[in-house]
Amino acid sequence: MGRKIMFTGGGTAGHVTVNLALIPRFAEAGWQIHYIGSENGIEKQLTAPLEQLTYHGIATGKLRRYLDWQNVKDPFKVIKGVFQAYRLIQREKPNVIFSKGGFVSVPVVLGAWLNRVPVLIHESDLTPGLANRIAIPFATGVCTTFPETAQHLPSGKAHYVGAVIRDELRQGVASRGRAYCGLLPASGAADAEASTASGAAGSIQTLSQAPQGKASKESADYAANPAKLVVNISGKSVRAEEPAVETAKAIAAVEAKGAARVETGGAKPVLLIMGGSLGSRAINKAVRSALSELTRQFSIVHLCGKGQVEPALETADYKQFEYINEQLPDVLAMSDIVLSRAGSNAIFEFLHLRKPMLLIPLTKAQSRGDQLLNADSFKSSGFCEVLHEEQVTPDTLLSAIEDVYQNRAAYINRMEQEERRDTLSQLYELIVSSARK
Repeated sequence: MGRKIMFTGGGTAGHVTVNLALIPRFAEAGWQIHYIGSENGIEKQLTAPLEQLTYHGIATGKLRRYLDWQNVKDPFKVIKGVFQAYRLIQREKPNVIFSKGGFVSVPVVLGAWLNRVPVLIHESDLTPGLANRIAIPFATGVCTTFPETAQHLPSGKAHYVGAVIRDELRQGVASRGRAYCGLLPASGAADAEASTASGAAGSIQTLSQAPQGKASKESADYAANPAKLVVNISGKSVRAEEPAVETAKAIAAVEAKGAARVETGGAKPVLLIMGGSLGSRAINKAVRSALSELTRQFSIVHLCGKGQVEPALETADYKQFEYINEQLPDVLAMSDIVLSRAGSNAIFEFLHLRKPMLLIPLTKAQSRGDQLLNADSFKSSGFCEVLHEEQVTPDTLLSAIEDVYQNRAAYINRMEQEERRDTLSQLYELIVSSARK
């Protein structure tokens, strides 16, 4: 029988992505793979497509920093989870357990310690979160993303490995991202705009609203027959095969209104907005307050979070999704700059892909302050600009985004100087060497 590994971690996508990056390595090496997560958490959803693993759901609670009646019930859920994890580990007898954190990981680490199974924890942030602080005394070692994290750990337990970047993120294709989001291919948009400016009967495609999770039909039509483009000028649509005089009339209508240029879905730089796996109401509100100004310069792809899409706001230059998973590499590939929270996994992925960033970290009132530390570290290295949530207004947001875009070459240049480590291989070898025989 081959060796066996158990993964754990959940609650947010950030507590799952490193596991998702490691799992294919262990599958290729012939390991049996199990995952212990919550019964209905995001980790169950994100690992569902992976046929090479067996998922186990356990009870889990949340240790809150504020008064809540759930604080009375949740300790009992944690105790129940410890017994469930203990029995699972005793039955499956894994060689090693890898924990990415989140409150579901606490019962698993305790269950592993009771079964004397080695555990490696991964800490993405500069300082350990509450769940990891509870679990660290029972772990064999802690793998860190920031070298400074060792200062906050027991002597001898820290292993600095750097940021784990998923292999698939390196394989994104910008044209696929534009098709998925319903944006005109960049070269097509440039050609179309040039022909319109010269007074030709050519056309410019502004794609209609893309269905949630799919590229628009117009994008597929464009790929099949670029000659059949759709002109959308000041609300009027004209197809390329229609008489040139109709196109000329539409163009004249825009010129009569003093339009600077015909807007196209793909000719503009792309601004990707991410509020974390659960979304950010504060970022969503700020962006939508400044939407009319932002879409003058950018095509925007906005990952809003579950239940936070507002279909009435959808335009050719504003595309909304609750969450993007499999197509994220392509969407990142087409993006020129990124507006994001400051979760460690995400910002290191942007760094690796050389994406200039504007970070709006969670406040101390919303978190333990880890995102503030992450953002400060990246700003001091010259990788990003930071706008604190308390300072966000439509004007400050517009100004900060414009600054990042105008200075994007300088950000990219500094990112290019950062050493790229093969963290995934290093982490894989560390886990294998920690496994019991």
